[in-house]
Amino acid sequence: MKKSKTRKIVAGCFIFALVIFLLIFTAKKIVSSKSAPDEVYVVRTEQYENVIEIAGTVAAAKSQSLLSLNDGTVVGVYVKEGEHVKAGDKIVQLDDTEQQYNLANLDYEISVARQNQTSGKIALMQTQRKSLVQKIKNRQIVATFDGIIAKLDVDPGDYLEAKDSIGTLVDTSYLTADVEIAETDVAKLKAGQKVDFTFPAYNGNVEGYLVSYPAIGEVTSRGATVVNAKVRIDNVPAGILPNFSFTGKIQITEPEKRLIVERYAIGHDHGSAFVDIVGRDKKTVRVEVSVEPYGTDYVNILSGLEGGETLKAQSTPSKSGKLRTSSRGKGSSSKNGMGGPMGSGPMPF
Repeated sequence: MKKSKTRKIVAGCFIFALVIFLLIFTAKKIVSSKSAPDEVYVVRTEQYENVIEIAGTVAAAKSQSLLSLNDGTVVGVYVKEGEHVKAGDKIVQLDDTEQQYNLANLDYEISVARQNQTSGKIALMQTQRKSLVQKIKNRQIVATFDGIIAKLDVDPGDYLEAKDSIGTLVDTSYLTADVEIAETDVAKLKAGQKVDFTFPAYNGNVEGYLVSYPAIGEVTSRGATVVNAKVRIDNVPAGILPNFSFTGKIQITEPEKRLIVERYAIGHDHGSAFVDIVGRDKKTVRVEVSVEPYGTDYVNILSGLEGGETLKAQSTPSKSGKLRTSSRGKGSSSKNGMGGPMGSGPMPF
């Protein structure tokens, strides 16, 4: 009797445990079946940019430091700061009384020598005269190109010493900049590529282009190997001046529109990819699509959709990688020119 009773108790416990297990398993299946259809993903349109990011400061096309070539007193200042000048225009005049006297005296001696028909001495005097004329020119500070007086700090009566700088002349008809390009990106460069500039001091984008890049790299103080490429802006807005800082993008290829959605919205049937579009009436329509991997959790839809569609989930992401909505913006760019989420590359989905 005792053995039979014990067997009944054990059997009863086993049946009870089995019932509990079946109830828990069934509940999980019900919850899973109810939650899966509620998972939806929206197809987003993104602008893919294949670019190289750059930064630096722009410089004037030409720049001349206005230096005094001799010691002397300033007797004339003929321009003001901010004025335009032409090549050869006189900017500052130093006292040249002594030099003018020496030239006049030599001209007198040359005329006397001609009367005496001393041709050998006249030739020597003509050489001396060229030297005196140059000394008179060196008493002036003149513009060497067309430009704007960016800075001028001198007044009549000031005494200058040789090599004193009294200002700067710049040509701002265009601006240039030297920018560092990582060695891994050099193969993407091509003269003439479009460059988009953004200046903190200017509201709006400025367009320029890549002028050139050398056939040799340099090692920076950081230990990185780079190439110093030259970029240029021809149509310079009025608000941008030399030495202004900028960030920019060298455009490797034209921007591309991409349709992005989480890979969990894609189903497969006999080797073909498909999606279930959820309509306003909650009914679904199955559409065949063509896709390619776009990072770890996304795909780029090549055909079959137009963007904005709501898609039913075909699979459920793991807890650690569950992504119902994308945190990515509309544009994508990186210094190495690779668009898309981090870790982009062929991934199973």
